[in-house]
Amino acid sequence: MSSHAALSENDADPAANLARIREEIEGALKEAGRPASSVVITAVSKFHDAARIRPALEAGHRTFGENRVQEAMAKWPDLKADYPDIELRLIGPLQTNKAKEAVATFDVIESLDRPKLAKALAAEMDKQGRRPKLYIQVNTGEEPQKAGLAPADVPAFLTQCQAEHGLEIEGLMCIPPVEDDPAPHFALLAKIAKSLNLSGLSMGMSGDYLLAAQLGATHVRIGTAIFGTRPVH
Repeated sequence: MSSHAALSENDADPAANLARIREEIEGALKEAGRPASSVVITAVSKFHDAARIRPALEAGHRTFGENRVQEAMAKWPDLKADYPDIELRLIGPLQTNKAKEAVATFDVIESLDRPKLAKALAAEMDKQGRRPKLYIQVNTGEEPQKAGLAPADVPAFLTQCQAEHGLEIEGLMCIPPVEDDPAPHFALLAKIAKSLNLSGLSMGMSGDYLLAAQLGATHVRIGTAIFGTRPVH
């Protein structure tokens, strides 16, 4: 099942797009025999300014994703002041030296992928008394240029996060290789999560979110299909 093509920046109405996507996801979930409320849409707002994000907030949407810590720090404090129940999720790679800012800014960090970062996040959480939810990023295609753990390394890393650093891990995240059929990658991530008793599955983007919903996603990350083409940066 394929998703609609993203609309152009001029035509995109974030609130209307969210409503349409939600309806599509509910249809996909019904087909798969999953409850309608099984999947949360993470509206990926990277490169879009507050004016572009507000229509989605006004329509009641509260879960958003950003790729960069600095960008999120610049635009979200004011929005969170107006809408305190926003959940902001970091979906891009995180440098260890940005752990302090990430813990202060985000409610969920989806890109935990190495022991050094686990240690830095644990130290910052203890210092700040703030505990964002954590997802381990899995490199399901084992692509050398991509962040994330190889599937075989996930169980040991999860144990290390829990035993050495006292971190609670909510789930797993993946970004399948662009040229691959995403279905086997989504199925693999779901299988690993089930084997480790993890409830969260962040998988699926603007091109394949319906398939991800059918294969067990709890969160799908959708940007261009909601907000239109991203401004060039």
